[in-house]
Order: sequence, then C-alpha cells, then structure tokens
Amino acid sequence: MNLAERVGRVQPSKTLAVTTRAVELRAAGQDIINFGVGEPDFDTPENIKDAAIQAIHKGLTKYTAAGGTPALKTAIQSKLRRENGLAYGLEQIIVSAGAKYSLYSLFQILLNSGDEVLIPAPYWVSYPDMVLLADGRPVFMPTRPEHNFEITVEDLRASLTPRTKALVLNSPSNPTGSVYTREKLQAIAGFLEDKDIYIISDEIYEYFLYGGAEFYSIASFSERIKAKTIVVNGVSKSYSMTGWRIGYAAGPAEVVKAMETLQSQSVSNPASIAQAAAVEAINGDQSSVAVMLEAFTRRRAYMLEVFRKIPGIQCRAPQGAFYVFPDVSALYGKSYKGQKINNSLDFAGALLNASGVAVVPGAAFGGDNYVRLSYACSTKNIEKGLGRIAEFIEKLV
Repeated sequence: MNLAERVGRVQPSKTLAVTTRAVELRAAGQDIINFGVGEPDFDTPENIKDAAIQAIHKGLTKYTAAGGTPALKTAIQSKLRRENGLAYGLEQIIVSAGAKYSLYSLFQILLNSGDEVLIPAPYWVSYPDMVLLADGRPVFMPTRPEHNFEITVEDLRASLTPRTKALVLNSPSNPTGSVYTREKLQAIAGFLEDKDIYIISDEIYEYFLYGGAEFYSIASFSERIKAKTIVVNGVSKSYSMTGWRIGYAAGPAEVVKAMETLQSQSVSNPASIAQAAAVEAINGDQSSVAVMLEAFTRRRAYMLEVFRKIPGIQCRAPQGAFYVFPDVSALYGKSYKGQKINNSLDFAGALLNASGVAVVPGAAFGGDNYVRLSYACSTKNIEKGLGRIAEFIEKLV
C-alpha cells in the first residue's frame, strides 16, 4: 500500500534532525556541543510551574474549548492591547498546541491547491513544508545581507501574482536575527493595504531585541492592514516553555473560526494544564524575560567577537531572536582529511563528525552560504564550541 502523496512533498525538520543526531552521538558517549536547538537553556520560571501544579490540584485536567480557555484568551487579548496596541475580541483569538501548530492550521484553512505563499529567504525551516502540506506553492523571495535580509516594496511588487494568497513575515527573524524598522513595515503595510492577500506575522521572538532595535507588529499600522493580518505568537521562547506547547493567533474572526474547527477535529484542544500555566506566564511576573535577555545579550556579544577573529567567516550582528547566522561560503572548496566542503551541508556534517559541534546548515533555511548557531545555550558550551570551530577551520586545506 502507498502512503499519501502529500507526505512525499515534505522533509523532516532539519533543526530537529540536527538535535536528534547530536543526542544520538552524546548517548553513544561522544562529547557533543549542540548549537542546533532553538530552545532557551533556562528553566521555566517557578511561578509558571506553580500555576500548573495548582491547576492539577484544582482538577483542571479535562477538555477545554477547542480554541482555548476564556482565561487564557483574555490574557492574550490584554497583552496584545497593552504591548502591541492591537484590539481583538475573544472570538478573534485562538490558542493552539504551539505557535507552530497555529501556523500549520493557518495554511490548512487558507490555501487551496496551487495558491502561492510568499516567503522571504532565508526563512524558518518549516514554512515551505507547511505550505506544501496544504497543497500550496511556496514562492521564495531572496533577500541580501546588505539589505538586512529584509524584503522591500519592490520585492513584493515583483513577486505578487493572481495566485498569491499570503505573505509570511517573521520579525525578529529566525534564522537571520533581522528586525524590521517602523519605516520599513509602514511601507510594506501601505503597499499591501489594497491587495487581496493575507499577511501571516510570526512574532514569536518579539521580546529578544538587541542594539536598540524595536519591535512593531505590522497589524498595528492601520485597521485595513490589521483586517488581513494574522498575528502568531506564543509562550515557548519568551518564558522558556517550549515543551508546554502553547501558541496563539489573532486575526479576522472568520479565519479564527475556521482554525478552531480544524483544531476541534485534529488535536481537540491545547493541554488544559499548560493553558493555566500560560495565563500566569502572560499575566504574572515578567522579570524572567529580562534575565534571559541579559544573558543572551552577553552571549551574542561574545560569539560575534570570536567569529570576527576566525578567518573565512563573516558574521552580521543579529538584531533579534537568539541566533547567529555566519557566512561560511569562503571555506567552500577546502577539505578536511580528504573530505571536500562544497556547501553548508558538507560543512555542518564535517564539523559534527570531526569536532563534535552541531550547527544547522543554512540550506535548511534557503541560505546555503550560511550556518545557524543558537546562543540559547550555556556560556561554557558556547566558549567550548567556538573554540572547536576555530580549530576545525584551521585544519582545512
């Protein structure tokens, strides 16, 4: 018997594949430094864990409404109004099993066969495969480092077709760390106001900003642009709650209603206990976010300093998220013990095998000249891992 055709269109997540391989090698006794995982190394704050424990003791362990509990939707509603200047009714907000599922369900309910989704490249690894699973067609919009890896109105004008259904915007960006300025977002919003497309705004790294960068949601620039924008966010990164699987989306009521219907027939609802914890994350003490940001700021500065000293690597300073995205293409054509390095996959594979350092090849993000490293890991591992990378590159011939 054959599997469904749609399964053959997609590949397993390459970031998760790197992490899985690193875990396997570590289990086999190797000393592995893993820069692949996009997960804060901090524990979930105690007040959030306590809220989950209290929910268990209160018996909040049953099904909830498919789109989330009223308490959590109200907390999200208040957060969006308070921090982003966005007013939504509760019927315009949905809670999902992670921001990733919010994105997946969005593509499922928005796309018909052959509909096009504009995706600036480099991009988060899962966007294209999610589009393909929904019978859509990912259309990549190449960006350049000299333009801060950001699209312009001219790029949009050249990419729009009658089949364009949606544009994905990710700011702060995974993997590049780029953050769109107010002026750039205003220009994009102004251009798209009268276009018949949806804007999917992935804002999961909203709180992690550096060097004076400021965050703006494109939905905040006008009611017309808000009416066609779906904001996607969650608690995974901001509160070190990746395993709790709580994300959310806010947008047009008819879109949210369709997402709820899909969710009711797939995952039923997000976990009740995790939802209770997320209420405390959003409403409670926010000091843990500042603690993480301070640590990430230090680690970012250290990584940039080290990379500036390694011959053959160019590394821009990320403005947001918690990744560096160095250009290693100057090393292509070199060899390690007879193994030639022609692309980012070769580089990442040779580095892992030779030095026990796991990085994600840029090819996974549509940027084969690069590799991605997370600095959401301990300073000790960063120092150790970068030292190994420097030694590895010295051995290339």
